[in-house]
Amino acid sequence: MSVSIVRLGTPRRRGEGIRIGTVRRPPRGVPKSRFASDDWYDVWFPNLAPSIETMKIGLAAESPADWSKFARKYKAEMAAPAAKHDLALLAVLSQATNFSVGCYCEREDRCHRSILRQLLIENGAEVVG
Repeated sequence: MSVSIVRLGTPRRRGEGIRIGTVRRPPRGVPKSRFASDDWYDVWFPNLAPSIETMKIGLAAESPADWSKFARKYKAEMAAPAAKHDLALLAVLSQATNFSVGCYCEREDRCHRSILRQLLIENGAEVVG
């Protein structure tokens, strides 16, 4: 059993399980009734998305220093008690079932999901993909 890290809106992989959207906002222009069938997500879970302020820093990052600033802020948000509980829950669930978490960004290395991957692993999650 494991958690996969995915780009939302891409075709689902076999065995991926329930897709969780760790994004601040739902996909634009997509009716709610189409979120799952169009491979966006089955469940919206903004708890693990960067705050709007932090998300803006990440989107504007042009240099490694800018990206480091984003990463520090996002990690600080994920160190809050509620986020720590959410990460622990997903880590435990990854031991019992397959599911995936993701975001819309094209490049994982410039997306909060790269940091989320690291945080899940640090919390004991079985991460693939």
